[in-house]
Amino acid sequence: MATKQLHVVMLASPGVSHLLPILLLGHRLVTHHNLHVTVLAVTTTATTPQSLSQLITSFASHLSVIQIPAADISCVVPPDAKVATQLCVMMRETIPSIRTTISAMDSHPHVLVGDIFAYESWAIAEELGIPKYLFVTGTAWFTALFTYSPLLDKQVVGQYVDKKEPLEIPGCTPVRPDEVVDPMLNRDDENYAVYLSQAIGVTLADGMLINTWEDLEPQTLNALRTNEILRSVVKYKPVYTVGPVNKRYEPDGLKGEVVEWLGKQPDRSVIYVSFGSEGTISAEQINELAWGLELSRQRFVWVVRPPNGHVSDGSFFKPGQSDTTRDYLPEGFLTRTQKVGLVVSSWAPQVEILNHTSVAVFLTHCGWNSTLESVTNGVPMIAWPLYAEQKMNAAMLTEELKVAVRPEVLPTKKVVGREEVARMVMNLVEGEEGKVMKIKVDMLKEGAENAIRENGSSYISICKFIEDCWSQIK
Repeated sequence: MATKQLHVVMLASPGVSHLLPILLLGHRLVTHHNLHVTVLAVTTTATTPQSLSQLITSFASHLSVIQIPAADISCVVPPDAKVATQLCVMMRETIPSIRTTISAMDSHPHVLVGDIFAYESWAIAEELGIPKYLFVTGTAWFTALFTYSPLLDKQVVGQYVDKKEPLEIPGCTPVRPDEVVDPMLNRDDENYAVYLSQAIGVTLADGMLINTWEDLEPQTLNALRTNEILRSVVKYKPVYTVGPVNKRYEPDGLKGEVVEWLGKQPDRSVIYVSFGSEGTISAEQINELAWGLELSRQRFVWVVRPPNGHVSDGSFFKPGQSDTTRDYLPEGFLTRTQKVGLVVSSWAPQVEILNHTSVAVFLTHCGWNSTLESVTNGVPMIAWPLYAEQKMNAAMLTEELKVAVRPEVLPTKKVVGREEVARMVMNLVEGEEGKVMKIKVDMLKEGAENAIRENGSSYISICKFIEDCWSQIK
């Protein structure tokens, strides 16, 4: 059996933020561990922009990637249902297509790995008699809160956001009530009930792979493995650290407009501003952010999208918007800042930007993919969380790891004023605070690199995962 090549099928729900880590982990399993990996990418029209198609193509030489059209759920959930609910229902309704696709494979799969929205597909693994594993694309701290939520639900009366004291997770850093994940913000919403079912469902996997590393979250990882309450919550299943799983800079000799512009700027002089592939902010906030960048008198690259009427749920199921008019920016802003700033519509080569020596700071929505890209390129952050678990990520970056600053009030609660924007930017680009954070983030970068090297903690953890998979194959 040991000479046989392990075939891992990896299942990704719609969206770049879910598919990218699965493609990257699959690529690592193939190139570093000689596994056979097939990625099943459930896609929708809105979540399959040209950049995502290009992304899939870029992995084609190492991975088999099969796109599966998501089931139509328009008759199952209302159009205004929250993103998490839509994703869970969509993945459930697509199970017949997933099952058919797996059945048609030439090579019998040995293991199924799915993200947190694919948990109902565990039934397919059970039908095939193969182990199934959860891949958490976020932090161990998020994993602890997520899996502990059904117990919290029984302990806490009333709305979490109304509580004065932080929510306790056994063995872990407590979570402030206003920084919980989005589905926990309103316990009366149907989205919360879906979230609780999801939290129970994911723990039925045979183990968890988490996109973190031992030195980054030692306390939480220890709690997930040794705290009796948390261990019972995850059904005493193993926890594997596989991170950082994130896109890496690979020089290709090509230089686009942004990289060419960066090449003309001094070292560590530019702030890069982007809210990710799905983040949008209000027109009022765009206006204040623009004025803040101008007031700071610092160089900037800003990836701008047309404003949204709300900021809580991003623009996940809305087709990508491309805009060149930028009439929502302050009058004269582009003219006044043309010598120090570059405004880019909708998308920019983020990894290339963060790797550039002229970039000093990243103003980010704190999605975990973007956060890891910033850390592994040694760039301090201004944390600007919008939705999902981003508020938890921001808290960890600012309070525990101390590689970021954030506004005094959550951007989801109040528009961040121009003076505060300017102050944060100047402090991190020019001030002592930025210098101290640069030292700290460089240490994290080194730890991340060590973790994925051969015989590093994440490398060893993946080897243990593979060994455990073989032991379960009948």
